[in-house]
Formats: sequence, C-alpha cells, structure tokens
Amino acid sequence: MRTPISFFLLLSGMLFTVGTVGVLIRKNALIIFMSIELQLNAVNLALVTFSRQNGNLTGQVLTFFSMVVAAAEVVVGLAIIVSLYRKRRSIDVDDARMLRW
Repeated sequence: MRTPISFFLLLSGMLFTVGTVGVLIRKNALIIFMSIELQLNAVNLALVTFSRQNGNLTGQVLTFFSMVVAAAEVVVGLAIIVSLYRKRRSIDVDDARMLRW
C-alpha cells in the first residue's frame, strides 16, 4: 500500500509553518537558525514528493544540491552565532547590532 501524496504535502506544509512561526516569534539566534533549516527541509520534502509523483529525478537532484548548500550555510551561520556569543555573551538577535563596526 502506497502512502498518498497529500500526506507528504500536508506534512511539508506543517513543517514549513512551524519553521515560519519559529523565525517570527523567537529572539534566540540558534532557534531562528533551526527554524530556517526546518523550512528548508519542508521545501525539500515537497520537492522529493513532486519528483516521485512525476517519476523523474529532477526534484531529488535539486534537493541533494540544496542540502549541500545548507551544509555550507550551517558552517557560516554557526560561525556568526559563535562570534556574537563571544562578543556579547548572549545569542539574542537584538545584540547582533554590536557586530557592525
């Protein structure tokens, strides 16, 4: 028995919504960063779902490249968060203004 496509799209939509809410209401830089990653994974799930439905690998290849870029994003994002923590002893996004000059 195959799982219906609507299940995966509904799950993807719910994950994206949780990620969006996390970005909009949180002030902790790590939580915001994790919420952005959750949104990215929700989009990847939708891409793989549509790729599977259409019977081609285009969406799966695009998801693979998206995950590679996300890995590079994690390195840069965590470096910024560590820099913020070392400078202000806090990872509150309101303190990020101190990183300017």
